[in-house]
Amino acid sequence: MKFFNFFTSDIAIDLGTANTLIIHKDQIVVDEPSIIAMDKISGKVLAIGHKAMQMHEKTNENSKTIRPLKDGVIADFTAAELMIRGLVKMITPTNRLFAPSHRMVVSIPSGITEVEKRAVKDSCEHAGAKEVYMMHEPLAAAIGIGIDITQPNGTMIVDIGGGTTEIAVIALSGIVCEQSIRIAGDVFTRDIVDYMRREHNLLIGERSAEQIKMAVGSALSELENPPSDYEIRGRDLMTGIPKEIKVTYGEIAYSIDKSISKIEEATMKALEMAPPELSADIYTNGIHLTGGGALLHGLDKRLAMKTKLPIHIADDPLKAVVKGTGEVIKDMERYKSVLIS
Repeated sequence: MKFFNFFTSDIAIDLGTANTLIIHKDQIVVDEPSIIAMDKISGKVLAIGHKAMQMHEKTNENSKTIRPLKDGVIADFTAAELMIRGLVKMITPTNRLFAPSHRMVVSIPSGITEVEKRAVKDSCEHAGAKEVYMMHEPLAAAIGIGIDITQPNGTMIVDIGGGTTEIAVIALSGIVCEQSIRIAGDVFTRDIVDYMRREHNLLIGERSAEQIKMAVGSALSELENPPSDYEIRGRDLMTGIPKEIKVTYGEIAYSIDKSISKIEEATMKALEMAPPELSADIYTNGIHLTGGGALLHGLDKRLAMKTKLPIHIADDPLKAVVKGTGEVIKDMERYKSVLIS
C-alpha cells in the first residue's frame, strides 16, 4: 500500500474567489490569494498567489493579473487551470521522477450550475487530478467547525466568502434549504471604492479597499471597542495629486450597509424555509458564521439583533471550509453521501 501511496496523493482544495487553500497530509500547505500574473505576449505565468497579488493593479502593457474566479465560480478557464496547477506544484517536491496523480476533493458554492461544476472538474483534471470529487461549501464549513452533520440535528451555517454568501440549513448529511447570493467580500470592497470616490473625491484601488475592509470593516456604526482610524492613500480626483486621508469604522459601516442588509434578508429567507422541527434545533444551536466576512466587526451582533438567535463565529473562519474538505478526504466512505463525483 505504501508503494502505491508514492504514486497517488489526496488533496483537499477550497477554491475560493479571494483565496485558495490546500490541505495535504492533514496540513494546510497552501494559503494563497486566487490570482495569477501572466505575460500578455507569450502567455507565460509570471507569478501566482501572494507574488501576483503584489503585482495586482500595478502591471505594465506587457503583463496582466487575472482573478480566474468570479462570484465563486470559474470565469477564466485557462487562467484557473494554470493557477490550480501552480498551486498544486507548491505541494510536491519537483525532484521526483514521477509526478504523483492526485485525488482531489474541491469545495464549490451550493448555488452552482451544472456548467460551472463541469468547469471546476475539467480545470482540476487538466491540472493533474486523477479523480475529482466536489462538495458544497456549507457542508464543508459545518464539518470544519466540528459539527457532526450525519446526525438528525439541524444546524445553520452562514458562510460569507469572497464571491458568494452561502446560507444553509443542514441535517442528516444534506442541505435541507439554502440561499446562495452573490454578495460577499468582493461587493464590500467595491462599495468601499465607490464610497471613497463619492464622499472624499479619492480614487483608490481594489487592494487599498481590501486593506480598509480588513482594518476597519464594520457592520455596525457603533461598536463597544472600535478599531482605530485607518490612513489610506489614493489619487485626489479634483487635483490629480496623491493624498492621504483617515477613514473611520463608522464610514465603512455606512458604505457597506446595503450589502449587509441583503445578507440579512437572505438569512431570514432561509430561516422561513426551514421545516419547523429544524427551526426548533436552530433556536437551540444558533447560527454559525464562517468565511472571511465573519471577521467584520459587529456582524455577529447585527445578525443577532435581526434574527433574535445566538450567533457563533468559528474559531478560524477563513479555514473552516478547507478543514472540512480535509476531513472528508480522510474518511471518504463515511462522507460518501455529500460528495458529488
